[in-house]
Amino acid sequence: MDEVINWLMEGDPAIRWQVMRDLLDAPEKKWQAERCRTQKEGWGAQFLAKQDANGVWGGGLYSPKWISSTYTLLVLTGIGLPPDCAPARRGAQVAFDGLYGVEADENLYRRTNEYDQCVSGMWVQLASYFGIGDQRVNVMIESLLENRISDVGWNCRIKRRPRPAHSSFHTTINVLEGLREAVEKRVFPKSESILTAEAEAREMLLRHGLFRSHRTGEVIDRRWTQLSYPPRWHYDMLRALDYFARAGAEPDPRLQESIDLLVSRRRPDGRWPVQHKHPALVYFDMEKAGGPSRWNTLRALRVLRWWNHGQAQTTDTQSTSRVVRHSRL
Repeated sequence: MDEVINWLMEGDPAIRWQVMRDLLDAPEKKWQAERCRTQKEGWGAQFLAKQDANGVWGGGLYSPKWISSTYTLLVLTGIGLPPDCAPARRGAQVAFDGLYGVEADENLYRRTNEYDQCVSGMWVQLASYFGIGDQRVNVMIESLLENRISDVGWNCRIKRRPRPAHSSFHTTINVLEGLREAVEKRVFPKSESILTAEAEAREMLLRHGLFRSHRTGEVIDRRWTQLSYPPRWHYDMLRALDYFARAGAEPDPRLQESIDLLVSRRRPDGRWPVQHKHPALVYFDMEKAGGPSRWNTLRALRVLRWWNHGQAQTTDTQSTSRVVRHSRL
């Protein structure tokens, strides 16, 4: 394990600061200092350099994929760029205003309903992360909470007739990550309603074992079981597991198959690969398909740390319970 950690720490500042925080339990002062380096060095600095004089990336707010403002900002949040980074914050403000307007009103509520809910989830995340437009974010969250599908997830096609009866995994994970960011940044005053919605949507994913049909038990899409980064708007198993870990969810036994599959993807050298890329325009590849991935290794180790810690707690609780029951005999 030490060799893998050392390899991760030889990587980009985006990787190093998260390893320090999530795997090494370094003091906050140290990992925050490393995090600040993402603005001036490595991938973070390279993406910032692509921003034009108007604060826009790729010539568009949502398209072209994957070089527009929305998708570049999503990568920058994954990198963990400090939220007060002025160029990124300006870019987020320009894109948010341009896509959703500047007023927290009925038009925004309606626009959130009518737009792709996957994108609304992204912008709840981005606006919460960069601390812009809190009142608008609250209106968007209200809309998302009120427009769930009957199985308590989300689907981009809610305006179609007949109305979809099943959630989209892609839409659901984007909304869940947005809601999680809003909870962590304390943007929404009624956090309990978000926590309830998150728990119910996680249950929907758990009923599918993260990637299986609830009707046939077959794998819904093989790409969901492959390791990819950045995910863009796409759902996959590791993205879902990383969200469960971030949310501090209970390590449910229905995740065991996904955990076993994740472990099986580890190569003999202890590293995880890049197995799949989502094709479209890119400024540059942070990692090459087929090669070892610091992103996927970091995320896999973070997930396994959460899982193993939860399993240990469950075992301790069960052991204590057995002792208590025995003492009562």
